[in-house]
Amino acid sequence: MTVTVMTIKLYAPWVHSLKEKRKIVKGLCEKLRHKFHVSVIESDAQDIHQTIVVSVAYLTDHAAAADSIGEAIRGFIARSADAEIVDIREEKR
Repeated sequence: MTVTVMTIKLYAPWVHSLKEKRKIVKGLCEKLRHKFHVSVIESDAQDIHQTIVVSVAYLTDHAAAADSIGEAIRGFIARSADAEIVDIREEKR
């Protein structure tokens, strides 16, 4: 069994208020939960307007399945997020 936690840092230079940022974060989290059935939270930089940090956690039976889901999540965020991916960190246990 593999537990994976991905932390994704995004940069949205056009965001000028926390209200705009919350809208982006809420939409991204809902899409990830619905599409991949994962746990998602905004995990850092809550008070910084242009920086978005979300953590995604999921459980799989095999490491290969975890890798596949991780790639799908990265691709989904790259295509659908209204922000640029700055960093992705992944921890597996």
